[in-house]
Parts: sequence; C-alpha cells; structure tokens
Amino acid sequence: MKKILYLSGLLSIGLLSIASVSRKEKPLFRVVDAGPSVPVNGPDSSRFTYTTVVSGLDEPMEMAILPNYDIVVAERKGAVRYFDNKTRELSTISQFNVFSGIEDGLLGVAADPDFKNNNWIYFYYGVGGDRHVSQLTRFELKDRKLIQESKKVLLEVPTQRQYCCHSAGYLTFDAAGLLYLSIGDNTNAEEIEGHNPIDERPGRELADDQASTANSNDFRGKILRIKPEADGTYSIPDGNLFPKNGSLGKPEIFAMGVRNPFRMSVDPKTKYVYWGDVGPDTEVPASEGKLSYDEINQARKPGFFGYPYFLGDNEVFPDYDFETKKEGPGKDPKRPINDSPNNTGVKELPAAQPAFIWYGKGPSKKWPLVEKGGASAMAGPVYYSDLYPNAPYKLPDYYSGKLFIYDWIRKWIMAVTMDQEGNYVSMEPFLPQLKVVAPMDMQIAPDGAVYLLAYGTNWFARNTDSGIIRVEYSEGNRNPVASLKIDKTIGAAPLTVALSANDSKDFDTGDKLSYAWKIGSKTVASKELRHTFSKPGTYNVVLTVSDQNGGKGTGTTQVKVGNTPPDVTIATKANRSFYWDNSAFDYQVKVSDKEDGNVDQQRVKVSFNYLPYGKDLAGALTSDGETDLRYASTAKLYASLDCKACHTPETKSIGPALKEIAKRYADKEGADALLARKIITGGSGNWGSYPMPPHADLSETNAKEIAGYILSIGQESQKTPLSNNMKLTEHIGKGSEGAYVLQASYADKGAKGIESLKTASHIVLKNPLIQLEDYHEGNVNVVIATKNTGYISYISHITHGKYTRFNAIDLNHIKKIRFRIQEQGIGGTIEMRRGSKDGLLLGSLTVPEGKVADPKTDWKELEMPVKASGGIHDLFFVFKNENKKGPLFHVDWMYFEN
Repeated sequence: MKKILYLSGLLSIGLLSIASVSRKEKPLFRVVDAGPSVPVNGPDSSRFTYTTVVSGLDEPMEMAILPNYDIVVAERKGAVRYFDNKTRELSTISQFNVFSGIEDGLLGVAADPDFKNNNWIYFYYGVGGDRHVSQLTRFELKDRKLIQESKKVLLEVPTQRQYCCHSAGYLTFDAAGLLYLSIGDNTNAEEIEGHNPIDERPGRELADDQASTANSNDFRGKILRIKPEADGTYSIPDGNLFPKNGSLGKPEIFAMGVRNPFRMSVDPKTKYVYWGDVGPDTEVPASEGKLSYDEINQARKPGFFGYPYFLGDNEVFPDYDFETKKEGPGKDPKRPINDSPNNTGVKELPAAQPAFIWYGKGPSKKWPLVEKGGASAMAGPVYYSDLYPNAPYKLPDYYSGKLFIYDWIRKWIMAVTMDQEGNYVSMEPFLPQLKVVAPMDMQIAPDGAVYLLAYGTNWFARNTDSGIIRVEYSEGNRNPVASLKIDKTIGAAPLTVALSANDSKDFDTGDKLSYAWKIGSKTVASKELRHTFSKPGTYNVVLTVSDQNGGKGTGTTQVKVGNTPPDVTIATKANRSFYWDNSAFDYQVKVSDKEDGNVDQQRVKVSFNYLPYGKDLAGALTSDGETDLRYASTAKLYASLDCKACHTPETKSIGPALKEIAKRYADKEGADALLARKIITGGSGNWGSYPMPPHADLSETNAKEIAGYILSIGQESQKTPLSNNMKLTEHIGKGSEGAYVLQASYADKGAKGIESLKTASHIVLKNPLIQLEDYHEGNVNVVIATKNTGYISYISHITHGKYTRFNAIDLNHIKKIRFRIQEQGIGGTIEMRRGSKDGLLLGSLTVPEGKVADPKTDWKELEMPVKASGGIHDLFFVFKNENKKGPLFHVDWMYFEN
C-alpha cells in the first residue's frame, strides 16, 4: 500500500487542534546552522554576539554613528531618527520636506569626522516641491536636536522626476576628511527594449544615459569628492577626474560611468574607493548569461567605469538604434566616445575601468558563492586591525585588509581577501549564521563593533523586521549573550508581565553572571522579574547581563500598554482532529475584545476549505488567519523566491501589488500561462519603471502554480458563516492526504495609542488513519517502503519499554483504535497513555507471539478499546513484554474510530 508523509512541525502527524495566535513581529535576523562559515583556521563563530539595537524603522537608508555611540538614521520619507545609546530610546528629531517618489527621498547621512568638536552632520535628499533638485546640506546637531537655522546647502543636483529610478545618495568620509557622495544615473530604466539606455531619438533625452552618467557635465551617475569648508561651502581637492576650472567637466567628479552606486566605502590606508553598482536587466548575451551584472567596483584612481557602454570585465553593449531596432558595433573600452546629441560634456572619455567583482542573475562560475536570483550589490568597509588598537570588540586579525561586500536581496555578507596591490584573491561568507533581512548599510564603530542596518522585507514600506544590529567580537573574555524572554508584550493597563533572563549564557566557562533590568527610570537586579505597567504607553525594556570581568551583553524589547489582543475561539461538539465519511461537523466562531466592546461580526473573517494535500500547512497556519490555504504550498514556494522583495499582496511596493496584478488578468483567457511565462522570462514596461528579473531555472509547472496563486488573490471569496453544521463529504474518493481547515481572524480597532491587533484561530481535521512512523518522538526503527517490503513502511525493532508519541490528538467521540500489526516476534502489549510514558492508561492491546510466512502480506488488524477521555492530549504508545527479551511485533498504522 502507498504510505503517506504528513505535515511537519505542528502538523507532522496531521493532527492539530484549535489554536489561537496573535501576530508577532519578525526578527531582524535569525541565527541558523549554516555549516562551516570560515576556513579551519578562521575565527571561532561563538566569539561573535549580536544585539538588536533598534527595530521597526520606516525605510532606513543610512546611519551615522556618533562619537558617543548614539546613532542618527535617515529614513527615506524624510524622518531623522535618533537612537540614544545610554537610555536605549529611539526618537524622531526632524522631518524633512522631501520628494519621496520613485526611489528618491532622504537618502544619506554622515557625521563630520570632527563631530565631537563641531557638531556638523550632513544629509542628502530630494527637496520637496516644484524644483526638481536634490541637496547636500549640513546642520548642527546638539543635545539630540537638529538646529534648523544652522542649515547650509553645499551642493544642488538637478534631477528629473518623470521616470524611475536610481538615486543612490550615500555619504561617507575618507581618512583625510574628504566627503564622498554617490549619485545614481536618474535615467529611465524601463523603456530599454532589452538593451542599455542609449535612446538618442528626439524627445527621449530622459532615456539616454549618455546625457547623465557618461556626461562629464552632469552630476548624475557619479561619485563626487569634495572638501567641506567651515563656512558651509566646499573646495575641490587635488586629484579628481577633471580639472578644477571645470573646462572638461564637473570638477567634483571622482568617478563616472556608474548606474546606481548605492553603497560605498573608502579604504582608510590605500584610499581606494569601493562601491556596489546595481545592474540593469537586459537581453544582451554575455560571458555569464546576460549582460545584466551587478558590480563591486574598485577605483584606485579617478576614472570612467563603463556604463552605459560596458559592464563587468568591460564586456561591450552593442550600439542599439532605438529608431531602426538594429544593433551596431559597440564602443571601444580603450577610447570610448560619447557622441550622443544629448551629451553636454566632453566626447572622448577616459579609458573604461573594469569592475572588481561582477555577477548576474544566474549562478556565477567565477564567483559561485554569490548565489543567484535578484541582486543588489553593495560595498562595505575595508577593515584593518591596527586602526583599532585598544578597541574592545574589534574583529580578529584574520579579517585585517579584507573588504566586506553584501547583497540587499540575497542577504549575504562576504569578506573579500586581496593581495598587497589590492587585487582580488578570494571571498568567503562573513557570519553566514546571521541572516540579516535586507542589509542596507554596514559600518565599523570606534570600539570595533560592526553595525548593520536592516531595511526589512518589502520595498517602500515600514517593516517590522527593519532596524540596527550590533555585532561584537571578543578575543579574550567574551561578552555574555543576553536572552530576554517576556510572556506578553501587549495588553490593557494595568499589564503585568513576567521577564526572564534564564536563557542568557556565557561562552567562557566559569563566568558568574549578574542581571539588571531597566524599565523607564527603574532598574532592578534580578534574573527573573514580574513588573506591572499601570499606565498606557509604549515602554522600552532593557536587560543587561554582566560577568565578573566587565563583559556585558544587552537585550531589548518593547511593551505596548493600552490595547488587548482580541480573543478568537472556535467552539465545536465534534472531534477537533479527524474527519470521517459523512460525519457531522458543527462550529461557532466567538470573538470578544476588551476595548472594542461589541464586536462588529461583519469584520470577523472566516474560511472553511477542503485541501486535497495538507502537507504544507504548518507555516500558513501561523500567519494572519486569512491565507487561502488552497495555495499554501505555492505561497511557500513564492516566499522562497526574490519576488516578495518587490511585490506585497495588498499595496504597491517597487512593483505592483499582487491584488492589482490579479485584477488586471482576471478576465483574460490563459492568464495563468501568460503570467507563468512572464515570471520565467522577466520583463519590463507593463507596470512602471522597474524591470522584473527572470527566473529561468523555475519550472513551467512551478511558474503556473505561482501564477494561479497570484490570480487567486483577486478572487472574491464566498463569505463563510460564523456558525454552521454540515456533513463532511468532500474528501470521499480523494485519498487520505487531504484536510479540512477552518480559519477565523479578527483585527481590532486599536486603542489608547496602540495600533490594531489581530488574532487568528484554526481547526484542522485530518484523516483518522495515522502512519506509526510519523511520530513526533520515539525510539523505534522505521523500515522504509521498498520492493522487499511490498512497498510498505512501518515501525520495527520494537522491544520492551520502547514508545512513540503523537501530539495534540482529540479523543472526543473516539471509541477504539484499529492497528495494522504483523505478528513477527515474541508478542506483547501496546499501551496508550496520556501525557507521558507513565501517564493515565487509556487503552491496552495484547499482540500474540508469531512468525509470519510472508512479511510482505501477512498483516492483521487488531482493535484497542479506548476509555472515555475527551479533550486534546499528547498520546504515548508504550510497547511492553516484561517476561521475554527480543523484538515484539511490527506496526504499520492505526485508525481512530468514532
């Protein structure tokens, strides 16, 4: 007979009773077992500790770490956020009037190298209003206040706001105090017809990158280098690309021919400039796939870095004529000529400098560690151990001289090894166990700690998984790892919470730990604590764990007082674990909310479905209670791809909302096939400016499943009543892998300054036949189904005292259990006990001694009467024979009968 593998996790045996879950915030990172992270002689990963310093930012773009370790964060929509390192509080100190369309907004922030004395801080942002300009400005920052009247405008950059995209806007200083500003090409990246943007037709100037990045008289598509002066102006340092008199181009330009130089750094010793350049999506063949590389660039000197004529190792784009649709020979990398009618600068450009590292959407043969898929390459700092002589958390000498690079979409960080001349040698993952959600910025503080800015899951959105992570390395005494646990983080006032530091640890054996909790102005020394918040509000809770050698680790959380999560329950007289043919199933959804009072029943969302395959429900059932579980497996596949970085179900991100896509294709014949083809091949021009990357390695079948999932989002679902009584018949004739799933959810109205909270509940009814090998816990052998077993898998090597455990089974209406057994051994008994191996005995079955003639076919069905014991329990099946030694019998499955 064919055997069935049931759900993993909570549903690994397919038996989940009613449960209620309130939506929780996602972590900024998760530590996973990623295998060996560095070579054998690399640093011990246990010497790194991670602390979430700030969470829940709204599109954080760049951070400035001040000398006292306070942090200023620029949020794209214009907010300037301030993190006080002492109080651990986050506040908003200013709100700029910015243009935040396309990819513009408040993009960069950097503190002056002499901030301790002059309090200067610099910002780069798109100015709100009718003037299409971006400004580099300087303010004074004192006592956590941005002094508005101190504003100085150093530089204005004219831009266009008609087409997306590429604003960049990163700010950084070098060791000599020179300020670098990266600016994107600000050119139409949509209507490129599979080529590079060199559209020279009249009226198409905004689609011609020869007018911006390849134009020496334009700031866009450049990296600028200037020396800020005390009076709020700037001077041109020696050694930029063009003469200081501006005769050949803007004298501020250090590097040109870049597309979207999103993140950069300057080597403090060699002064080499590094940046990640986010690449285009073209159909032009290249040495590795298509000429759509993302690049890590190294500028040892000022120069032209190829775009829009060259990419990667100076691979040449053909000269595409947008009028005739014909390709001609490309430019010469040694002597590129910008002969576009839209060029206002010099025609003969410097020889193109190739990229340092480059990779496309597919696997890279040259750099296999970079993986594949969508990409956003970024360059972080170059680390030197001797620049941090007394820093307590500095990285080990192993990383000295290495460049850190990272990828926003692929979520990795690499350490790049170079030789003495700066040539590439190798790369390796840096802390692969730290899966940062969209790393946006990476800086090293004076104490040697690494700060990572996480943007979060979705573009153009406030993400709960955004924030700042501090990574510390301890060479000698290691800092304790503070683990803060709290039983609830939200509720009505007064709210009493239980706090625990019991899971905190120290990797140095013998260290003695002390614990301190800071809640508001109150500090309590205790490993465990109960605290009552008497008034509504949002409170920061900080745990500090210290060892006797001065090592410290901190953990933080936020408690929101004033709103109680709704209570959503599903009542039923039926069994909550199983369905049977034509059995009755009644239910009633009940919702209450302390603050809302009388709940509007129309706002309660209920769904009831039969799913032919229930294997992939575990993740879906911990979501918001509204997932269309018919597509649970496909939704899981979708979430594993890079699509979610650009698309959200309900609202526009960088790409359209899935609901809008579903609406557009709702009435089109063959919509699933059409969408599937677009998912595989990619494309642009249908929804706006950002091209969709291809997914060439996705099968046609999986692409159609994803297309069906997207189309389902726009379908109007029939309203399910809050109570009902029905016969379960839909499963009949459809095998035993299906499940009935009832979901209910309610989002309250919010209260006393606390946002709306949602609670979801569900019941899953599975087939009452359970394979014994699908146990949650046990110590028996499993025989795999093969030709030699008659394609039957079962449990064997059952000796006295062994057991299997199955979680959360409802015994309501269960009268007996039928076992399929092979009398192959000395015989014995099967006991069913509640809660533990020695728990209350609920049933017993004696199995005779025997030896079968044909192990493939000689199976019997024996029945175990079950004592009345309604309710949901963990069941232990214990196998016994105290009189003899040896294997007892084999068991295939058990069937719960009503």
